[in-house]
Amino acid sequence: MDLKSILESILFVNEKPILIEEIAEALDLEKKEVLSSIEQLKKDYEERGAGLCIVGVAGGYQMCASPQNSDWIKKLYKERFKHRLSSASLEVLAVIAYKQPVTRLEIEAIRGVNCEQVLKGLMGIGLVKVKGRKDVIGRPFLYGTSRKFLEYFGLNSLGDLPKLEKEQPYGNGLKEAISPQNLPGDEQEAVLENQGESDGVKEVTEEN
Repeated sequence: MDLKSILESILFVNEKPILIEEIAEALDLEKKEVLSSIEQLKKDYEERGAGLCIVGVAGGYQMCASPQNSDWIKKLYKERFKHRLSSASLEVLAVIAYKQPVTRLEIEAIRGVNCEQVLKGLMGIGLVKVKGRKDVIGRPFLYGTSRKFLEYFGLNSLGDLPKLEKEQPYGNGLKEAISPQNLPGDEQEAVLENQGESDGVKEVTEEN
């Protein structure tokens, strides 16, 4: 069989990143064989300057449009890029990304304002999730980012987050660092609608 051809089809039909383990199990192959073929396919695309590329995202692989064509794609689909995360949502998300696991009160101490509704919104769209409880009085929830967060910003792992300068303050500094235009592999703008203040967001009550 032509493994590269098969992998190309699999990556093409999957809208989300797919893990090497999933492919290997489905095809009854060794993971190293699948990984080697994907890397070869990735190199083929790069060498011929194709309009598509294969990238590592959230621990898996995904086929997407070539970054060099992002401006043209934005012109065609500019209406789809109209909605972005609000400034407050982006700032809270940044604090969680860099400080996780973190409680709501710890986030609010950094930002200086209440973030309960924004936090509920981020959970409602799946970018943030509860990762446990802190072993202190009241056992408040600990929050962290989800795999969807990595997919959303085109990151393979949290280690790909931009490094913060020591003197860079939290708040605006974090928000700026995690802005889509500053993140690697994220030439397309943030396109999830800001649902943080919507009535349909699932409510999560935190104990203080």
